[in-house]
Amino acid sequence: MSRTASRALLILLVAAATSPVEAAGVREFVSSDWSTQIVRFLTLQDASVRFALIGSVLLGLSCGLLGSFIVVRKMALMGDALSHAVLPGVAIGFLWNMTKDPLAILIGATIAGLLGTFLVSAISRTTRLKEDAALGLVLATFFAIGICLVTMIQRLPTGNKSGLDKFLFGQAAALSAEDITLMALVTTIAVVMVVAFYKELLASSFDPGFSRSIGLPTRWIHHGLMLLLTASVVIALQAVGVVLVSAMLITPASAAYLLTDRLHRLVVMAAAFGVGAGMAGAFLSFVGPSLPTGPLMVIGASALFSAAFLFGPRHGVVARWMLRRRGAARTQRENTLKSMFHVMEATQFRTEGVTLHDLAIRRRETIDDAQRLGRDLVRHGLATLSGDALYFTPPGRKRAGEIVRNHRLWELYLTQSANIAADHVHEDAEKIEHILGESVVRDLERRLGYATFDPHGRAIPSARAIHGGDARREGGNGTGK
Repeated sequence: MSRTASRALLILLVAAATSPVEAAGVREFVSSDWSTQIVRFLTLQDASVRFALIGSVLLGLSCGLLGSFIVVRKMALMGDALSHAVLPGVAIGFLWNMTKDPLAILIGATIAGLLGTFLVSAISRTTRLKEDAALGLVLATFFAIGICLVTMIQRLPTGNKSGLDKFLFGQAAALSAEDITLMALVTTIAVVMVVAFYKELLASSFDPGFSRSIGLPTRWIHHGLMLLLTASVVIALQAVGVVLVSAMLITPASAAYLLTDRLHRLVVMAAAFGVGAGMAGAFLSFVGPSLPTGPLMVIGASALFSAAFLFGPRHGVVARWMLRRRGAARTQRENTLKSMFHVMEATQFRTEGVTLHDLAIRRRETIDDAQRLGRDLVRHGLATLSGDALYFTPPGRKRAGEIVRNHRLWELYLTQSANIAADHVHEDAEKIEHILGESVVRDLERRLGYATFDPHGRAIPSARAIHGGDARREGGNGTGK
């Protein structure tokens, strides 16, 4: 990091720790156009912006980091239950000295959260109820108790000034210097603990049985993770509220989960997504007219998830659609090559090419369809088109022989090893012929004793003939499928 960047970051942290917050929202009540607001945000002129931005970044980092392990462990509902279970602790922490002391609230909320996780575990172990039912019970009960306590506090003489109602829906601009300090402390502890015990968290998250067998204290690891998670939930309440904090735990991690299969990358990406969503929420809240920060942070995280869901390189909807489309197009080309092979086989390979008319008859399609399929083969270098006749290129001849060999070997395998009638194996072979790998085909040939004919008496092209490109050695009786 450069000296200028380090100085800017230091100024930002010091200003956030020493400036008061007076505005009700991130955007102070100043009427100006959006371009002026953008400049004010980027230059960090407003105290509310500094607090909201730092708080959003810290909670996005901690929630994204710990949410990764919650998603991997399939405990997404636990985050929602914790966010609701800590509300009674928030109220009790306030009642301790009748002030909104961040430390007292953190201690009370942490105790309430841990009590909630203990009750969930106890109900699951000692009754017939599953964990989801136990989570629902604890979530509803603790949240109801919390609402009652907050309502009672609001009716006290100083209750209307307590600000506890902000914990329900969040108010980033209400963050104080003490809140920022506590958030920084909890986030730092979370980062240090995850880095220090990453291997233990990795092992216990994916294979608890193996972890126990090598002596890892999986139960203590679980409880430690729940403690960190509870503390992160508490520091996020002020910014996004009880209702939405679970979204900041789950959504960034879920987006990262769709983009990678490696836990260390997932953790880094989830933390980055959480920080990005937090910054986006603070920015849009300030630029927009009286827009709430917490919901905008969640919307930003949901936008990232939507992008990963739609455009992820491996698991995205668009990627899967394109993969299926490419697969269907490849299958169609290979079926056309197979049809050309069959037409040539019917003439004992006395001709070098296949007319579009013969190909159309073989495929039961029109001449125009055959011409379109032929042009597709030409584009992919599998055939050449001269007049109304198609001719194999060497790669096209090789692939045609492979498809026919795969089809006939699989038919023979099903009839001999699975005892399926010869007239019932064609459809299965049509599907499998396009996906059999060369190693599997070699194994099939060995199992079948390098058979030369399929169940219908048709010649099975040999690997030597296919790779040698001698079509006449691939022939049969002309009735092949």
